[in-house]
Amino acid sequence: MRVPSGDGARTGVGGSWLGEGMTDVALEPWSDDDLDLLRRANTPELMDQMGGPETDEQVIARHARYLRLQAEGTANQFRITIPGHPEGVGMVGYWQHEHGGEPALESGWSVEAEYRGMGIAPAAVRAMLDLARASGEVLTVHAYPRVDNAASNAVCRKAGFALLGPLEFEVKPGIVLHTNDWAYDLAQPVS
Repeated sequence: MRVPSGDGARTGVGGSWLGEGMTDVALEPWSDDDLDLLRRANTPELMDQMGGPETDEQVIARHARYLRLQAEGTANQFRITIPGHPEGVGMVGYWQHEHGGEPALESGWSVEAEYRGMGIAPAAVRAMLDLARASGEVLTVHAYPRVDNAASNAVCRKAGFALLGPLEFEVKPGIVLHTNDWAYDLAQPVS
């Protein structure tokens, strides 16, 4: 599924987008075949915001959870693909969440180290936001990168999120991080 993702020039009839580095980005719904992508993302660098790498059993359980929540309609996870890499170079998704006692969506992403700096993450996040809007979502989407994660904060800014300020955010029971709270209002008209 080629989807518009923003942060670059639109190309082709299918609505693919180019990232800042002129990389064509597409999203594919998460499937049984994406376990290896999740395993490749289980590195200290990519998992630092989640408390560190998981055991293989935890990765398998997370993969099963992604599939289950997607089937239930409470989350949407996608494999990020670029030309020549249908196996994926990262992932992006959103899921139901509560923010300040109100229903919201939370988003997250990761791109493998060798594919960073090509505009893939902001393009994929914009694609995800476009898909969420197209599916009828109207809740605000939040992202919570650590305040010292310059790259993820830049992705939020480039993807059109508004910085609401710092926030202590519990990513897992007992793991609280000092994050920035970025928000994207899906109910606002696209300019």
